[in-house]
Amino acid sequence: MKKTNKTLLLGLAAALFFATSAHAQFGGFGKKLLDKGTEMASGGGLNKILKQPQAITTSFKDVDKTGSKPPSFMEGQTPQPLYLLPKAPDGGYKLCAGFFEMTNKSYCLHAGTRGPSTGDGYMIAPVAGPKRDVVILILKHAEKHPEVNQHSIQILLWAIIARTRFVDFGTDIKLTATTILSPQELLMLEGGALGVLPASVMDKAKSQLPPAAQSVFEAENNIRQLAASGNASYDEMEKYAMMAGIVPQVDPNVPSGTWSLHPDGYYIRFYPHSYPSTTVQIYVPQELAGKGLVYDATKGIACPANVGAQRLAQTNEPLNPDYTKKLTIICNP
Repeated sequence: MKKTNKTLLLGLAAALFFATSAHAQFGGFGKKLLDKGTEMASGGGLNKILKQPQAITTSFKDVDKTGSKPPSFMEGQTPQPLYLLPKAPDGGYKLCAGFFEMTNKSYCLHAGTRGPSTGDGYMIAPVAGPKRDVVILILKHAEKHPEVNQHSIQILLWAIIARTRFVDFGTDIKLTATTILSPQELLMLEGGALGVLPASVMDKAKSQLPPAAQSVFEAENNIRQLAASGNASYDEMEKYAMMAGIVPQVDPNVPSGTWSLHPDGYYIRFYPHSYPSTTVQIYVPQELAGKGLVYDATKGIACPANVGAQRLAQTNEPLNPDYTKKLTIICNP
């Protein structure tokens, strides 16, 4: 029975993988995408589309500010390299008492918003939404696939947060997905997806949305179309995912460098350099030593207090680590 299920899953994955190629080969694929979008929006479907949740729903409302500390907390202290701590079997780092820092790969999880800017405050929030589990899996599995570059992972994530149907993915995006996800995990990509909505439907939909949501809705539709085209470059997709310019207003109540109290009792803060790169700092009080704490970056989002800025998925992958360095503390996690 198990063998039959595995064969079925492999067959389904293969069928999904080649669906786009077959459509493209025989022409009319773009029209079919638009027809599908029109069909979804007809007969009251538009209202259903507008009520459908985003793939990742995390917002600053999900941030717990209880116990937060100002940027001056730990001022004058020198952090140890976080990436030198022992790795946990399921991903992440086993924490010891002390002050740690790592610059890691990060990813944009909110199309149609602006990138990090000077002064933006970010706090930790849980990953939430219908695609929570598959996004976390992608971030975890990507670490085990160095042959898949960061741009390819970001394109896949943009396609997912834009609610693109897996069957509509272009060949390159499908290749990324099938490289890092198992056949069983690929099935997690299908639910809650949309077709490409034609301009007439987009105009009608946007008229029913507040201004802040219109740019996100339009960006997601443009990304769905690019994801299905089969030849979209990273730069093209980024153009729709990232709004130009600076976030108009920084939240003065959450300045850059604000510390969050993690649910496990330690403190954490984020300094995004750009959406693909974030420096994270962690302070673990002495009383938490030996508690078996693990920091798994993939389970939290660096969430901006300014709703017009990017929410950033974090990873356990350090950028430019220097493994010649040594910890200057005795670590017994």
